[in-house]
Amino acid sequence: MNTKLTLLLAFLLMPLVTLAQQPASIIPAPVSIQLTDGNFEIDSQTSIRIENEKKELKPAAAFLATRIQAISGYELPVKKRKGKAIKLAIEKIESLGEEGYQLHVSPAQISIKANTRAGIVYGIQSLLQTLPAVRTNAALVVPGMAVTDYPRFKWRGMHLDVSRHFFSPEVVKQYIDLLASYKMNTFHWHLVDDQGWRIEIKKYPKLTAVGAWRVDHTDKPWDARPQAKPGEEPTYGGYYTQEQIKDIVAYARQRNVTVVPEIEMPGHVASAIAAYPHLSCAQKPQLPLTGGNYKDMASNYCPGNEEVFTFLEDVLDEVVELFPSQYVHIGGDEVDKSGWKKCPRCQKRIADEGLKNVEELQSYFIRRMEAYLLTKNRRIIGWDEILEGGLAPQATVMSWRGENGGIEAAKMGHDVIMTPGSPVYFDHYQAGPEGEPLAIGGFNTLKKVYDYEPIPKELTPQEAKHVLGAQANVWTEFIPTASQLEYMVLPRMAALAEVVWSPQANRDWTKFSQRLQQHFKAYDQKGLTYSKGNYTVDIKPNSEKGKLLVNLTTEAINGDVYYTLDGTTPTTKSRKYEQPIQIDSSVVVKAVTVINGNVMGLKPAEQSFSVHKAVGQEVAYANPVNRHYLADGPNSLSDGVRGKHAVGKYWHGFNGKDLVATIDLGEAKSIRSITLGCLQHYRDWIFMPTAVKFEVSTDGVNFKEVQTVKNPVSLSEQQATIHDFKAAFPSQKVKYVRVTARHLSSLPEGHNGVGQPAWLFADEIMVN
Repeated sequence: MNTKLTLLLAFLLMPLVTLAQQPASIIPAPVSIQLTDGNFEIDSQTSIRIENEKKELKPAAAFLATRIQAISGYELPVKKRKGKAIKLAIEKIESLGEEGYQLHVSPAQISIKANTRAGIVYGIQSLLQTLPAVRTNAALVVPGMAVTDYPRFKWRGMHLDVSRHFFSPEVVKQYIDLLASYKMNTFHWHLVDDQGWRIEIKKYPKLTAVGAWRVDHTDKPWDARPQAKPGEEPTYGGYYTQEQIKDIVAYARQRNVTVVPEIEMPGHVASAIAAYPHLSCAQKPQLPLTGGNYKDMASNYCPGNEEVFTFLEDVLDEVVELFPSQYVHIGGDEVDKSGWKKCPRCQKRIADEGLKNVEELQSYFIRRMEAYLLTKNRRIIGWDEILEGGLAPQATVMSWRGENGGIEAAKMGHDVIMTPGSPVYFDHYQAGPEGEPLAIGGFNTLKKVYDYEPIPKELTPQEAKHVLGAQANVWTEFIPTASQLEYMVLPRMAALAEVVWSPQANRDWTKFSQRLQQHFKAYDQKGLTYSKGNYTVDIKPNSEKGKLLVNLTTEAINGDVYYTLDGTTPTTKSRKYEQPIQIDSSVVVKAVTVINGNVMGLKPAEQSFSVHKAVGQEVAYANPVNRHYLADGPNSLSDGVRGKHAVGKYWHGFNGKDLVATIDLGEAKSIRSITLGCLQHYRDWIFMPTAVKFEVSTDGVNFKEVQTVKNPVSLSEQQATIHDFKAAFPSQKVKYVRVTARHLSSLPEGHNGVGQPAWLFADEIMVN
């Protein structure tokens, strides 16, 4: 009888013991975490104790007390008293560095130790991740554990563009809360751009009276919004008063987040020119931009005009008083220098300063602003275009056009922050794009973000020390609301946080995904909008010995894939994916992720395959595809999948080089047409080839031109456009096809990258 009772008690207690032994779902993963016996229960008898009377810890203690009260109603006193306590202590522990911490949880107490207030705050954030996300009547039980933790990188950033769409101070604070909860320490606040000036400058009130407001066309996609006409009343906008900014900066500091303001220059400033037209070369009145249409609009300051520098120095005087950050971001990207070439004042400046060209004029501008900010004990950060014409002596480079700018700057001995569009532009699609909110393009899934390594292989260990860290950028052309902002950053923010905090050796996709499930529950409890895009099946074609095979994979842990080939919606009764599917005819593949018998996600992944005579065949390139735009691999031009308007997922990209692709058809085949699909995406510097030459051969050595097709799409076309270049000819038997697409060597006048080589994006060579 006693034996049976003992076994019954053991059985009943087993779930409790197992639960207590589960590791906390902390993101980012700590350097070291060990479970210990017992739990600590936070209740009305618990106090928060600051050891050694460290005054700098009072804001951290207040932050913790506020969070505990919000989820439990307990008002924990911050004082010494007998009984259970959460102890905060600054002690010298060399291994932790500036931001590390130790967290020890036992039944008697919780102890957080660190070298600095920052480390204490991060220990608190880890503690909070073990507790409910919202108000609850349940006991606040923290599992016993011993955590030692410190970050891999010193710059762990999140960016937010509030110019294209404005977000209230309350939303900005919520954004800061999110990034702070994941131990991100830098909020890059993009306050100035063509479509809105968002920071109050008392000396220049028109910047917000005029430059912060525009005609509302939010009913239209960003690139389709017409420019405002004279007489139209502004209906959209907003700005932050200096008092609001001070409040936000203080709010962020309590959470150990540094706010870095971005004040764009010398380009992307149509909003400032609308307020003060004399700052441009043309000095003509204009309205702020309403969308992505730059035609006939001035968006650059005039470097030849001394009043511009006086204006900017006045602006920066007020900026540095509001932001204690070591850095001020000055932009420097996408400057259309064509107006400078025609401007007499700019040309005089070039002559007076002994400059060679407008690239060196931009460098002069940046160097001069850096010198001024150095007198204010501030350093500049700029986008990687500030490398053009020579880099300012102490500038830090933010590398967004891939990693090449960061690599170049690091090799020169400059600090860099990695922000490549692929994979850390969070305004890009994270699933679909079918079934997803309209986005600017690209394709950065949760796993793609998690797999990112900020240290390029091209750098030596010494050069790699200049990589301060990484940052995700959130441009808001297609993000008009707070809920959509949440959706675009969650859960990708959590993935990037682990990339920049946790040791590289500790990163494990499966374990991260398991821990993330608890965070999904917290998002739901808080009412946050987030993407479940990692349930979207990846439909990836692959060529193998002249056959077209399709692989179906899901990022979801323990997920199975079910699919159909007839365009119907898959269910658990459809075919289960076991091995690559051979495609022999034109089909529509649809696929879903299934977990525990449930179909996950909002909509099946879908891909149409169009079979033609080159499908599945190997493609040989004379010039390599850019490594950031490899689409689905080397044979994406013959995989039966057509590119869509989203940049990145389907397209092979070339920058400053022609596409020269040769396909071996495997055997001699009778053909009568060859087609190449190309994309034009004006704002992303992607333009149609100037012409496409089609050639055929029977031996792969001697090629005969069958036709050259010129580009019919206007260089001024700003709508995302797909065009098929097609050569039709009398039927002939050939074994090889060669397609040469000539890239546009110089972006056109009026484009903000004028003079730079265009990108060429191509997908699918169709042979029939």
